[in-house]
Order: sequence, then structure tokens, then C-alpha cells
Amino acid sequence: MSIFGKIMSAIFGSSAAAAPGSTASSPSALPSGATPMSDVDVGATLDALAKTNKEKLDWKHSIVDLMKLLNLDSSITARKELAKELNYTGDTNDSATMNVWLHKQVIAKLAANGGELPADMKA
Repeated sequence: MSIFGKIMSAIFGSSAAAAPGSTASSPSALPSGATPMSDVDVGATLDALAKTNKEKLDWKHSIVDLMKLLNLDSSITARKELAKELNYTGDTNDSATMNVWLHKQVIAKLAANGGELPADMKA
């Protein structure tokens, strides 16, 4: 399963991994005519996880914290793999720039796949 698929599955449930638009080859949009899986309150889901986590994780701003919160590998290797899945064209050795881009892309793709975001995160 792709890393983005694991993110989707952790937030939307196990059916997200097989949902349209959650594959590595097409993580950004649903196929023509398809509808999002379901409306999931991403903010409430992640806030609830954050409250039970012993670490203070800033999932709203950090891809590393978002991945940690979901119990996913947040290593630079995993983030480079996620960047490849999401077609990042920048320098993956510039991790700060890549991380900001990854976070924006993941949040946008969660919204595109039916995720409801907090008002302060909507573009």
C-alpha cells in the first residue's frame, strides 16, 4: 500500500486504501464521475488522536507530526517516498521545503477525497 494510501486508511478507515483516488498513481483526484468516499471530519479525527497521544504533535502544520500521529513511519526515507508518490519535482534533499510541500499536498488530497478540514486550513 502506498504511503498516501496508509494516511487515507488511518483517517478514513480501512476501506480508504481501495478507494478511487487513493492509489500512488492517482492520489490527487477522483476518477471522472466518481464521488468522494464519505465526508470525514479530518480535524476532529486528528484532534481526538492528538489528545490521546503522549507527544504534543502539530499535525496542522507538520507532515512529520501528522505521520507520527497516524503511527506511520515519518523518517526522511518515508517522506521521500511520499514525495515521489505525489510527484514532487523539487530537491528531496531540501527536507524543509519538501516537508512544507508534502503537508500542503496531503491536506489538499484529504479534502479532495471527502475530508472535512478545519476552517483555518481551507485554501
